[in-house]
Amino acid sequence: MKIKVLDQLNKIDVMSVLKETGAILEGHFKLSSGLHSGNYLQCAKLLQYPDRTLKLVDAALEQYHAAINRDSIDTIISPAIGGLFFGYMLACRLGIKMVFTERKEGLMELRRGFEIEEGEKVLIAEDVITTGGSVSEVIKICEDLKADIKGIICIVDRSGDLDFNYPYYRLIKIDVETFTAAECPLCRQNIEIYYPGSRPGGKR
Repeated sequence: MKIKVLDQLNKIDVMSVLKETGAILEGHFKLSSGLHSGNYLQCAKLLQYPDRTLKLVDAALEQYHAAINRDSIDTIISPAIGGLFFGYMLACRLGIKMVFTERKEGLMELRRGFEIEEGEKVLIAEDVITTGGSVSEVIKICEDLKADIKGIICIVDRSGDLDFNYPYYRLIKIDVETFTAAECPLCRQNIEIYYPGSRPGGKR
């Protein structure tokens, strides 16, 4: 199965870090889109190593410094659970506030007493973006609160060509080979299938 790197940070080999930390899984997976793949990105495997994650965070902040810095961003906001550690590490490096959204009865909400003020400059941070569903929900929350959305940043972009109508930054952009169930060579080999998504039928 193939993973093609389309773009990544200039000063660090992000793909190598993902491989070294076991974040690229191999097998037979059913994705939240319903498609099948021989690979799956599990960024939690990367995030269990703070030192390696911080190297990626530092490289990203260096490359995107003109847009992402302490003067331009007040708050990092991430959807739980995937974006939490990445968002927290970004906020730690920038020395700013970090909050997160979570689901209640299937709906994404800002809870636990977290608040975003009108005009607050926010950056949305996620680990992996595929369909953009969770990020779009966070965007809606921020827009409803009249926050000033400065952009979206993720570790891995495997979305294709999503347009959130805000600046979009990523540490690496990849293309993962996928198949419909009818065309899947792994199904034909009777290889056991796994559903590794963050939530059944969900969109990330």
